[in-house]
Amino acid sequence: MDNLTLVLISFVVLASSHALFFCLGRKSTKFRKHAPGPRPFPIIGNILELGTKPHLSLAKLSQTYGPIMSLKLGNKTTIVISSPQIAKEVLHTKDNIFPNKIIPDAFRALDHHKFSVIWMPSSAQWRTLRKVCATNVFSCMKLDSTQALRQRKVQELMDYVKEKCKKCEALDIGEASFITMLNTISSILFSMDLGHYTSDESQEFKDIIFSIAEELGRPNVVDFYPIFRVLDPQGVRARMNCYFWKLISFFDGLIEERLRLRALENESKACNDVLDSVLELMLEDNSQMSRHHVLHLFLALFIAGIDTTSTTIEWAMTELVRNREKLEKVRKELQEVLVKGEQLEESHISKLPFLQAVVKETLRLHPPTPFLVPQTPEVDAELCGYTVPKGAQILVNVWGMGRDSSIWTNPNEFIPERFLENNIDYKGNNFELIPFGAGRRICPGLSLASRTMHFVLASLINSYDWKLADGLKEVDMDMSEKYGIVLHKAQPLKVIPIQA
Repeated sequence: MDNLTLVLISFVVLASSHALFFCLGRKSTKFRKHAPGPRPFPIIGNILELGTKPHLSLAKLSQTYGPIMSLKLGNKTTIVISSPQIAKEVLHTKDNIFPNKIIPDAFRALDHHKFSVIWMPSSAQWRTLRKVCATNVFSCMKLDSTQALRQRKVQELMDYVKEKCKKCEALDIGEASFITMLNTISSILFSMDLGHYTSDESQEFKDIIFSIAEELGRPNVVDFYPIFRVLDPQGVRARMNCYFWKLISFFDGLIEERLRLRALENESKACNDVLDSVLELMLEDNSQMSRHHVLHLFLALFIAGIDTTSTTIEWAMTELVRNREKLEKVRKELQEVLVKGEQLEESHISKLPFLQAVVKETLRLHPPTPFLVPQTPEVDAELCGYTVPKGAQILVNVWGMGRDSSIWTNPNEFIPERFLENNIDYKGNNFELIPFGAGRRICPGLSLASRTMHFVLASLINSYDWKLADGLKEVDMDMSEKYGIVLHKAQPLKVIPIQA
């Protein structure tokens, strides 16, 4: 029996089951109060209403149905949150009721969901992995100890910009930022660079990470109808298996080499990097860190840490080039803080409030991920007086909240000054701005991302002015997004650096 026949038979079974459960379930659910939402079609529910840009479609629907909205995506009940107050209830006040994540089928590739700190259910093992991240990767002490390393990586970027400036050549900000983040992360983890500005040696890593983001942004029928999981009709999991395997095989080779060096007891080979520290944990007696956990931890850090940060840098530069007066304001602030000839360092960032406001405004308008990782209740739950059935997925539309006129004045305009008038931050306490999430499941890499975004932006702006390539005018800039798990700029930002 071919796959097409299997799909057709499964679809008929699914349709019949859907109708049967609808009839049987009417009596048991008629007294429940469900959140408002558009009327679903039989079988497909509200899938067609998502369109090609679900974050935008759901934001528009919430204007009609309110800040808590219910949809049926295939046979999956989906609750969409577009309000800071309700987001706080889900992520903070009642986070014990919504402890686990809905796992996209793509992340089941190579059993990543069983070992990943992002997707693993709340458990003792999950707490162990979070502790490893907090202590061995992202602690203030660890970040302070790697500050000189990050300084070198940014200086390498600036050396590349200098060459572009001499040749009057355009710089692809997104690509350059990606290589900078790739080298920063790989140096912190493995004491080695994986990216190169002047060759194509880093292209494979970029292609893999971008392909993963693209797969995760593509609607997958299996996520709407889990009955098709065994078939993988669109081949998403098969392709993700391939992408994950390439990265994990690379990481496994690094682990094998490091273990070989340790076996030689050659102390001069110790790198004191993240790989060394997690191997120490892995080799302990009765360790809860297996080799699989280490491999999938590195996989998660690569997927979540590189693309999101580099994309935010590109969007920030895009908005600044498009709004010249804001760019000049950042440069003036830098000139006031830095003594002539003084080298820019991370310690200067705390003295640059307008630069900090630029980053906040960029994260408001262009959150790297439009939705937070979907959560789910283990039992039927109540939220704002509405029933959230067991197994429903809860989507927090951070992109929609960032563009909501009831929360922000002139929400579609780039106005960093709004953050000079308040203490709103993106570190999980102000729920109108939560691009990194909040609560126990907040992104563990927030602190590294924050330091890197500010430092790279300040470095790019401090020494150079920027002119759009190909004679393009600011008013003609393409600001469209390419939808995916990460919201990339549809057209890369290419600008020519000019010595300031």
